[in-house]
Amino acid sequence: MKAVTEKIFSFRGILLLLFFLVPFIKVTGAKAETATGSAVDISARAAVLIEGDTGEILYEKSKDTELVPASITKIMTLTLIFEALEQGKLSLEDSVSVSEYAASMGGSQVFLEPQETQTVNTMIKCISIASANDAAVAMAEKIAGSEQNFVKMMNEKAKELGMKHTQFKNCSGLDDDIKSGHYSSAYDVALMSRELIMKHPKISSYSTVWMDSIIHKTKKGESTFGLTNTNKLVRFYDGITGLKTGSTSKAKYCLSATAKRNGMNLIAVIMAAPDHKVRFTEAQALLDYGFANCSVYEDDFSGMNFEAVPVKGGIPSKIAAYPGEKFSHTFTSEYDEKKIEKKIEYKTISAPVKQGDTVGSVIYTYQGKELGSVPLLARQDAKEAGYTDFLMVAVKRLFKVGSDVLQ
Repeated sequence: MKAVTEKIFSFRGILLLLFFLVPFIKVTGAKAETATGSAVDISARAAVLIEGDTGEILYEKSKDTELVPASITKIMTLTLIFEALEQGKLSLEDSVSVSEYAASMGGSQVFLEPQETQTVNTMIKCISIASANDAAVAMAEKIAGSEQNFVKMMNEKAKELGMKHTQFKNCSGLDDDIKSGHYSSAYDVALMSRELIMKHPKISSYSTVWMDSIIHKTKKGESTFGLTNTNKLVRFYDGITGLKTGSTSKAKYCLSATAKRNGMNLIAVIMAAPDHKVRFTEAQALLDYGFANCSVYEDDFSGMNFEAVPVKGGIPSKIAAYPGEKFSHTFTSEYDEKKIEKKIEYKTISAPVKQGDTVGSVIYTYQGKELGSVPLLARQDAKEAGYTDFLMVAVKRLFKVGSDVLQ
């Protein structure tokens, strides 16, 4: 009986202790729910997780809040650099001369000197690995003649990408301020990150390098300068592909982290985290959630037959159609691929038709919910038929020659 009494009092004691202690237990972070309802702790002011192929949002917290982006601004700078390379306006071996202005940049830098020259390849290393402001400005001047002209290009690209909560005032993110008009949002950062990592995957060969070095060649001689990646995830995260960090006293700690596993590309953006460790742990948590809970369905159109589309008053009277892009959709829970339904719809079209015009679409649904669609495009031109064309058709009909009949 005594032993039982002691157990009861011991149990009561534990309950009383918990009753008094619970009000003083500190809860850290904000627990937000993902698309599947599972919880991810995010203390940063804003965050977003998207899938790179589809662009679908898998998680969001204050995704459109306009905040100071700091050096993740350079994601757009790098995007324009890689576009110039792709368009043949630059080559990796081109020399870049450093101006007085570029060399005067403070903050993160590789201490380029006025009139020093480096290759485009080296400048990209400096920007993506060491977040060098001086290299970013030197490249902006190389491409557009001045940083101001380059910033115009950045803002034009932002509009093209649908970045509705972004405005750039410089190419580096140095001394950015919302009041001065330099701002972005977590979702907009994800959009430009997607543009860079998906269209220019070569960036990963720079953004995943942990340590490297460059050679300064100046009038004083040659000297080696070490580069260390500011993105600590490149050291240990499985499948990491990039991408960019940023921090100032105004911006706090920001990060756009990209990774790829099993054919799925994820982009996690953290903005205004309270310290540098939090931005990495919270970006990792979002990536872990995405890879654990999401999967991408892709359709290669195998087994689908696309009919020739009639063209009213056209020569030819029917034209072939083909899918203008691949279809992919991110599922945030288990799904049965056999339940995905595909419906082909053709437009009623009249001549003239140009190659590449939209003539129909493939619509995808799952359990009654539309997932998206893919446009069907004309494979050839169809000119508007004239009097002579009608006459030729009449002759062919009379002699039963050919089958190209005007609709």
